[in-house]
Amino acid sequence: MHRPAASGTLVGVALVVGSCLSLPFGAAVAAQLFPVLGPWGVTSLRVAIAALLLVLVVRPRPRRWTRPQWVAAVLFGVSLAAMNGFFYAAIDRIPLGPAVAIEFLGPLVLAAVLTRRLADAAWVGVALLGMVVLGVDGLIGAEPLDPLGVVFILVAAGFWVMYIRMSARVGALIPGSGGLAMGLLVAAVLLIPVGIPAAATVAADPQLLLLAAITAVLSSVIPYSFELAALRRLPQRVFGVLLSLEPAFATLAGWLILGQDATPLRMLAVALVIAASVGTTLGVRRDRRDGPAGPFTAPIPLPD
Repeated sequence: MHRPAASGTLVGVALVVGSCLSLPFGAAVAAQLFPVLGPWGVTSLRVAIAALLLVLVVRPRPRRWTRPQWVAAVLFGVSLAAMNGFFYAAIDRIPLGPAVAIEFLGPLVLAAVLTRRLADAAWVGVALLGMVVLGVDGLIGAEPLDPLGVVFILVAAGFWVMYIRMSARVGALIPGSGGLAMGLLVAAVLLIPVGIPAAATVAADPQLLLLAAITAVLSSVIPYSFELAALRRLPQRVFGVLLSLEPAFATLAGWLILGQDATPLRMLAVALVIAASVGTTLGVRRDRRDGPAGPFTAPIPLPD
């Protein structure tokens, strides 16, 4: 009787894992473009290319949208532009693994606010401990974290919370991927002022354009499509803690592509965040198998 719900949960978990795999490797590719285009230039190109691809594939029909749908899509676009811009500005100054770990404080706080069960709070605590370990590693390691980079990533964390909330809102109000396509288009328009110099540079170098396109697919098209679909299947609190897998994959991507060290403390942090993700996933599957969903097992819509 409860198999469809359980199946939906498994698909949702798989989608979040796919997003967590794609995003940091896209960020690692993007970091190689920073010396030429700058972090905000890369952000603009990445979002613009992703918006173009999705608009061509999805072909949204916003003329038929209601005012709440338009408001959700525009706010979604604002969150995308700011979250990505400040994230790239941060990883231009601090290593990828610690940056993603600090940024995760945003969805972690969201998960803590939305939870109403002791077990959920315990898993959030485990994930938070992993973030603390990564922070300690950044402070005592061979390369101390740049203070301005930390400020940038904390701003990105705040916009990540807005992204999760608005992504759930868009998923509930707008069928298919039309809301994502329009959200990316809004973000691309907002980033035009910082994107014009970068566009002029890549126009003269096809190799840079190819790297920007790869970044767009890995960092925007795949993960945002996956996350929008996942938020239709998972509670926001569970989605938030599952994203704690991302620092693990970010550390791996930084090590493989950028040559950043994976220290013992970072590996301990990875183990802690993976444990929190597994524990939360098993908890929500058990809830759906044992009985009706509770009041906080579905995304909470924002007011109009």
